[in-house]
Amino acid sequence: MMLRKLLLALAILAGASSVAAAATVAVATGNVNLRAGPSTAYPVVVVVPVGARITTHGCLSGYTWCDIAFGTYRGWVSANYIQVVYKGGPVVLTPAIAPVVGVTVVAFGKAYWDAYYPAYPWYGRWTSYYRPYPAYPVAPPPRVTSYDRSVNCADGSCTATRSATGVYGGSTNHTRTCSGGECSATRETVGPYGNSASRVRNCSANTQSCSVTRTGPRGGTATGTRQFQR
Repeated sequence: MMLRKLLLALAILAGASSVAAAATVAVATGNVNLRAGPSTAYPVVVVVPVGARITTHGCLSGYTWCDIAFGTYRGWVSANYIQVVYKGGPVVLTPAIAPVVGVTVVAFGKAYWDAYYPAYPWYGRWTSYYRPYPAYPVAPPPRVTSYDRSVNCADGSCTATRSATGVYGGSTNHTRTCSGGECSATRETVGPYGNSASRVRNCSANTQSCSVTRTGPRGGTATGTRQFQR
């Protein structure tokens, strides 16, 4: 369900008109803490849910942490949790992509703190939190080095494929096909040391059931069936 919401939000963004530089519409890739400054040492303002529409107002030099707005809230998240539309597809914000989609470099300081946080209980402890750049803890490196997704529909059938490669060399491929009230999905994962695992799921609107078969890296299998009501 969360993945569906994320993809829907990105589809909406892809069709939206361009916005001004330093105010780029994006989507949160996971449940992430919106913090009062560009570091995990700063207090949490609110949790941004996966798939939420956000606005990126800029990032620190190096594009590690970014200043975003979520509804009426303002704060900072790691760039690894920001997904934008680039060349018609969803991509995680990186230093190479950020300038192309209009995300500029901005600064963080006392003026920002005073503008957005006077109503918070920790507002008066600025000196306890602030650390001049570049002393901020560096944002964790991305765990995914490449990502690809495509959807093809024809004659009442749709097939969606996704693939990702991990920073240590592992990869995952996921294919889902739906037609006539029947859907099948296969996910295959290969670890960085060659071990593999898979999951095959078949769902039917006619029988109102889903069956799942999982195969572990050591060859073990597990199966199950679940009924659902529409």
